[in-house]
Amino acid sequence: VQLQACGGGLVQAGDSLRLSCAASGRTFSSTAMGWFRQAPGKEREFVAAISWSGGSTHYADSVKGRFTISRDNAKTTVYLQMNSLKPEDTAVYYCAAETGPLSGIIATITRRGRGIDYWGKGTQVTVSS
Repeated sequence: VQLQACGGGLVQAGDSLRLSCAASGRTFSSTAMGWFRQAPGKEREFVAAISWSGGSTHYADSVKGRFTISRDNAKTTVYLQMNSLKPEDTAVYYCAAETGPLSGIIATITRRGRGIDYWGKGTQVTVSS
């Protein structure tokens, strides 16, 4: 699976952005997808993840209620709708794919995504105050 993320940009606090991650490869519909982010000087952290069917999702507490992850298997694309953005959301956002169930990505949260099968290049999100 190859992943290409886009949609980042510079916005003001309170604004919204939608990130997209286009995937290539035949196994997209059987992979769980996730988003991680890394702010300057900080370690990578989990943001959100979604099961292969889209029926189950999981969020970091810091984004719960503000961010929504979704996917369109027909378009082999996963999205991250980010509302009410805060300056602390500033980071490079990475999409990730893990073959198998959502629990596979959740299991990597404590090790900050290490071991996940596939990663895309990041897209920068900058939120000004």
